[in-house]
Amino acid sequence: METALKLYEKIANTLRENIQTGLFVEGDKLPSIRQLVTEFEVSISTVQQSYHQLEMEGLIEARPKSGYFVAHKMESPSLPFTSRPAQRPIEVSQWQDVLEVLLAKEDKKKVQLQHAMPNMKVPSLSPLLKKMSWLMRQQAELSLPYCDIKGTLALREQIVELATYSGCVLHPDDLVITSGCQEALSVCLRAVTEPSDIVAVESPSFYGSMQAIKAANLKAIEIPTNSENGLSLEALELALEQWPIKAILVTPTVNNPMGYSMSVADKKRLYQLAQSYDISIIEDDIYGDISYQSPRPKTIKSFDEDGRVLLCSSFSKSVAPGIRVGWIAPGRYRDKVTHIKYVSSSMCPTLPQLAIADFIQSGGYARHTRKVRLLYKQGRDHLIQCIKQHFPADTRISFPQGGYILWVELDKRYDTVKVYAQSKTSNVSIAPGTLFSATGKFRHCMRLNFSEKTASEREQGIIELASLIKQQDND
Repeated sequence: METALKLYEKIANTLRENIQTGLFVEGDKLPSIRQLVTEFEVSISTVQQSYHQLEMEGLIEARPKSGYFVAHKMESPSLPFTSRPAQRPIEVSQWQDVLEVLLAKEDKKKVQLQHAMPNMKVPSLSPLLKKMSWLMRQQAELSLPYCDIKGTLALREQIVELATYSGCVLHPDDLVITSGCQEALSVCLRAVTEPSDIVAVESPSFYGSMQAIKAANLKAIEIPTNSENGLSLEALELALEQWPIKAILVTPTVNNPMGYSMSVADKKRLYQLAQSYDISIIEDDIYGDISYQSPRPKTIKSFDEDGRVLLCSSFSKSVAPGIRVGWIAPGRYRDKVTHIKYVSSSMCPTLPQLAIADFIQSGGYARHTRKVRLLYKQGRDHLIQCIKQHFPADTRISFPQGGYILWVELDKRYDTVKVYAQSKTSNVSIAPGTLFSATGKFRHCMRLNFSEKTASEREQGIIELASLIKQQDND
């Protein structure tokens, strides 16, 4: 007898084939759930699972109170050019600029496009909030003592289960819980380097990672990157031959800020390069669970044979940043990472860990990420269309494969630092591209968020932003 898994795959395969052969074309309504239940003699949940699978593949879309339809294919925009960073190790700067963005007061009336913040108003977070409330009322005493230095066992066991979807086979003792991914990255950098060492990073790269490099008194060598394939492995190998690089810090799955996901082959080749030069990889996988791809992309850690990959992640981007629950799978560096974590911030608060563990175990996390992935993908497509309509015609836009941020590259005649300064007195805010480089490159680029505001609010923000940009044509 066929299992439920095989049944839902069989239905999904049939519908997929019908779409690919043209039996159903873009915009066509698909059979109702009740029709498929009758046709295949299966349960409602099995048909729903089939439709969820096709939604994740981007083949179909659900319309409230109308059913499922064949999705319209989103044409990839003109992508940003491959970056051309300095070909030498450099000290990271930009801290004052980063601090200014971090300290900027939140204005609810503004269209906030500058922060990489998840949508925290979605109903799928209700079970987590209820669990946190229950813990505070019924087991508040658990928040008073220290927990295990590695984090609560309940959470580590659930993370081990999640890690299997990215191809990793871990044990709860392999993990160290941290106060978010920022602490995880900082701890890992200190575990594998000494002051003045060189770390290879993507260009552009997340400004939090860059500032962690600065805080550890390290130097960064930026490696050319493009928004389709990711880190240039050829350029990385040249840099490894020329410089005594000690570690590679990379976000290969749903990269921040460019949104790409490196192919499995390139991830494996990156790992092999690290083996050849006997260096470590610090893998930031914070957006991996909200990739649009199905199945979820593998991590570099999944290829790790000798413990040289330190996998970092958290629930800050998939759930909420205020939870402050992150983790490290540090491989061969477990003891050193545990010690640095202890002297850095000791143990993490217990109650958020227990709440997240329950959220995962109860299936709430899977339901939440499934819903927000679809929401974010719709937001991506809408924001790209708005930018195409209102920005200068020569604008280039990334096409992220997950998450909720876009990298926008304007012609070099435009200056996003000036746009950022002007936006302080407008109704829209951005993150200028200079934050994402060790030396303030990408002055003609910006990163935009599409997670929180409604479609109409985002469009109004883009219209106002376009006006600020076009003012520079008259300067």
